[in-house]
Amino acid sequence: MAAGVHPLAPDHLPAFITAPGETDVLMIVTAAILVFAVLGVGLFYLRLHTMPERMAHKSQKIQFEIVAVLGLLALFTHVHLFWVAGLLLALIDVPDFSGQFGRMAHALERIAGIAPRRAAEGEAAVAEARGADAADLPASKPEGGGHA
Repeated sequence: MAAGVHPLAPDHLPAFITAPGETDVLMIVTAAILVFAVLGVGLFYLRLHTMPERMAHKSQKIQFEIVAVLGLLALFTHVHLFWVAGLLLALIDVPDFSGQFGRMAHALERIAGIAPRRAAEGEAAVAEARGADAADLPASKPEGGGHA
């Protein structure tokens, strides 16, 4: 049996129609474009979604962590308000209060006559390195009864 053209078929067939048994190039190209488009849109979405985290990465640690948690909440709950809140928090420069609180605590320790925590931790580390107990160290008190 000869594989000829059907008598009712037109003389010219479009290029995307393949003969039986041949590779359908158009379908393979379309499938590859579809896979790359889906991956590209997904990567763009994830890149856009992590934008607040990348912006807050240069800020303080606590601010970065809050923005990261808001981003995860937005990702898993699909509540876009979390993402907007994380973006706004990433854009705002929150002042660092921890340094000022530390200075106030240090001043209050000095006024109360208590050895500063940093000095006590340092003495304990030196004592451990020498093999002595921290209890064997003399208590460090300011001279003059603690009055300035």
